[in-house]
Amino acid sequence: MAKPHGSADAADLIREADVAAPMRDGVLLRGDVFRPAGPGRFPALILRTPYGRTGDPDELRFARRAVGRGYAVVLQDVRGRHGSEGAFTPHAHEGRDGFDSIEWLAAQPWCDGRVGSFGLSYAGSVQWFAALENPPHLLAMAPAMTFARLRDAVRSQGVLDMDWLRWAYVAIAPDLRVRAGLPGPADIPAAEADWARCGAALLATLPLLDLPELDGCLAFLRDWLTHPQDDSWWDFGDVAGKYDRVTAAVLNLAGWHDDAFTVAGAVENHRGLVAARARKGAEPRSMLVLGPWSHGINAVTGDARFGTRDFGPAARLDYDGLVLDFMDRHVRGRRNVLAGVAPVSCFFMGGNAWRVGPEWPPAGTREFLLHLAAGPEQADGVGRLALLPPDCGPEGSVFAADPSRPVAETPGSGLGAVDHADLRGPGVLLFETAPLASALTVAGRIRAEIFLTADVPDLDLYVRLLDVAPDGAAFNLMDIGAEVARVGLLGGPLAADEVRRVPIDTPHTANVFLAGHRVRLAVFASWRPGMSLNLQTGASEVASAAMRPARVTIRHCAAQPSRIVLPLLPPPRA
Repeated sequence: MAKPHGSADAADLIREADVAAPMRDGVLLRGDVFRPAGPGRFPALILRTPYGRTGDPDELRFARRAVGRGYAVVLQDVRGRHGSEGAFTPHAHEGRDGFDSIEWLAAQPWCDGRVGSFGLSYAGSVQWFAALENPPHLLAMAPAMTFARLRDAVRSQGVLDMDWLRWAYVAIAPDLRVRAGLPGPADIPAAEADWARCGAALLATLPLLDLPELDGCLAFLRDWLTHPQDDSWWDFGDVAGKYDRVTAAVLNLAGWHDDAFTVAGAVENHRGLVAARARKGAEPRSMLVLGPWSHGINAVTGDARFGTRDFGPAARLDYDGLVLDFMDRHVRGRRNVLAGVAPVSCFFMGGNAWRVGPEWPPAGTREFLLHLAAGPEQADGVGRLALLPPDCGPEGSVFAADPSRPVAETPGSGLGAVDHADLRGPGVLLFETAPLASALTVAGRIRAEIFLTADVPDLDLYVRLLDVAPDGAAFNLMDIGAEVARVGLLGGPLAADEVRRVPIDTPHTANVFLAGHRVRLAVFASWRPGMSLNLQTGASEVASAAMRPARVTIRHCAAQPSRIVLPLLPPPRA
């Protein structure tokens, strides 16, 4: 295989291992330095990671490509991880340590003082925390697939994303065990094998505070579980609202099928930064790229396949090349392919094509309302999505919500677009349109407004939007975390016979529902094991295990018109 354009051969670079960078409190963080073999001083790029600086082939490939472009690169272990000293508390030290690492890097004899940062997920959030400290030598950053608020990453509208338990057990715990001399899996492959054996039991643990790992190397999870989403304890993890502190140029990147908080985070971070700079009369120097991907560089490049919906070759993106072009533009100040490019690039699923423009959501959308209604005698258990609210017929549709028999997560749906044709049954209500006579192009924030009654004080409400092909395949458009709300947090416990309006307005998407396809909405109250379980008693699953089944009525009448609101773009002019 030919090497990527601009990639450095081993003879063209110098690699220095275990290079120590002192932090202001004396703790040493270690990293590996990659730099061109020739003499001179170079602009430098830094990635800071909790996952080990030597083991990610995508990061190592990027480092070599960056050296081929004339950059020095540092891959550094964050505090308390792998080769670095100190104690690891997720996100707590990344602002100060990031500032100190960037300024240390700028002062190295082989660095010309111009610094950029890159990385995704945790390595994306650390860039924001460092940028909030305003290191003077940081000129550009590329924080991909990360959040605007840590609290919204851990919980979606009050519901805990259970994948954090797998993340902690597999990706974080092994190194912490080794450092503490504790028994158990000592590396990620061993932890993955152990998770395959015991993960299902851990995910089923109730109350969640009974998880044995909370008393071992994953004690930080106890704080995550015991502090509600709106608790001020989480303030340290907020990026949102602080954009006026950031001076670096920013490349925001996320995937429609990544965790919901990464799409919401990329959009809010980009829009917030642009607005903050507009107030100062400054250039925005922010880009937003939204593609059809799941989590990880290999999802962006297409080197790994996630999901079963085909988005075509246009979905593949040269991640390394994009980031390096951005750094050339804003670290080196070169006029290149990004000069004059519109700041927002968005992939439209279904149409399988990119569109560029000045803003997100795109201008020119109109609200397209689809109202929930009973079908003809609820044929096959499927109701209708209608243009007008029903003025007659049944005023509601009923489903059973039993936490002891939860709705099963559609396999693979946490990693991409997969067929949800089997998402049906006594715990699920379905509503859908007739086959579309012409395509509907949806772009922006989706809103659902659901009116319900229930005979329990609390429940979770999921509204899953699906694109149904003529062959019956029903594909999700986003991560489930964008399509849920904990009802009890929206006005307190439900009273008997109370009709509660439940808004869900977190999803973003860009999708073309093609002619002949249907728009389907699935409504249900649990998603296991991907999300935590609402016990429906009013007590939290964090501290309780007692459950209560419910009879839930979704109201759809003129007085209580449950509906979904789609931002519709007009068809392109001929």
